[in-house]
Amino acid sequence: MSDGSISQDEIDALLAGVDMGGMGAAAAPSVQFSDAQLTAVKKYIEENVPALKSNLESMTGETIGFDSPVIEIMKRDDFLRKIPEMVVASVIDFNETLVGDHIFVMTNELATKIVSLVNHEENADLDEMSLSVISETISQHVGIELTALEKAGFSGVANNPAETLNVPKAMVRFPQQDFVVFTFPVTIGDSAFSLWEIMSYQIGGEIAKAFGAADGDIPNLSAASGQLDMSGMQNMGGMGNGMQNMQNMGGMGNGMQNMQGMGGMQGQIMGMNQNVQSVQFPNLQMNSMSAEQGNIGLIMDVFMEMTVELGRTRKVIKEILGMGEGTIIELDKLAGEPVDILVNHKPIAKGEVVVIDENFGVRVTEILSPIERVTEM
Repeated sequence: MSDGSISQDEIDALLAGVDMGGMGAAAAPSVQFSDAQLTAVKKYIEENVPALKSNLESMTGETIGFDSPVIEIMKRDDFLRKIPEMVVASVIDFNETLVGDHIFVMTNELATKIVSLVNHEENADLDEMSLSVISETISQHVGIELTALEKAGFSGVANNPAETLNVPKAMVRFPQQDFVVFTFPVTIGDSAFSLWEIMSYQIGGEIAKAFGAADGDIPNLSAASGQLDMSGMQNMGGMGNGMQNMQNMGGMGNGMQNMQGMGGMQGQIMGMNQNVQSVQFPNLQMNSMSAEQGNIGLIMDVFMEMTVELGRTRKVIKEILGMGEGTIIELDKLAGEPVDILVNHKPIAKGEVVVIDENFGVRVTEILSPIERVTEM
């Protein structure tokens, strides 16, 4: 008999929104792709897989296998049941022409394997530098996806910088409504892994349209999301005008947006069928950027140790004990080769030694990419 306490597994499940008792069946997605949409989106994804494979192989030096991706429409709780407790998630949302959620999720085992191969070490820790390698990998692949989208007619499409974290799955910011999940079976050597790409249903529908699905093949995206058509209420007497006016009230606008997830409101109001379409809300991206800049300002006066490294070498203890005045130590750098610039013992740049008023200095000649920073360590 239970003593009334809650286990850690139950706590994690509650945080993830997963029913531990198994009493409730998984809720079916309120929308699905038509055959034409599936064909179009699969074409878009499969055209970009060779570039992802080539990129990973060049980084890791290993042959990477990719099977045909599986495309599904899922809800958040259903997807949480599908993935392990701890994951590595890269949030790299679309902005500009397409605006919406875009997330890559991989198992810790896959992330560790990639970083270990890139860094030439066994079982690399998923620390900040390792996660920056994953961010760089995802950013390069999304850059290829954006190029494909531009060729398909999305002029000026862009993305936010990738933010990669190793966290419990319940902490990942998944879309709350139905979203598209692309599952990539990945093999490295004899090991099999999973990589997931996630985007909102609305963006998936737009991509399907750009890659060959006709307008008639695409279900009403707004109706699927349960959004309200305020113009459809104009014939309800005074109530129509009242609801129209609510669109312009800033505080009420957010309240109406939150009502989209209420099951009883999906597609019906007071038992009447409604023509449903999207309600437009202000873009909050600029406010988010201002907050980030303000947070960075809090640490601008923090001191960090900067070191210039001329070179390195390895000696046995016998050679070190035999050193004396006049001993010459040969380093692993050639004459005239750039020196390494490190911050808190991590390489960030390369430079050349200069003399300024009888003092040594270093002129920065190159800023290292995240992948190079890991390789240089």
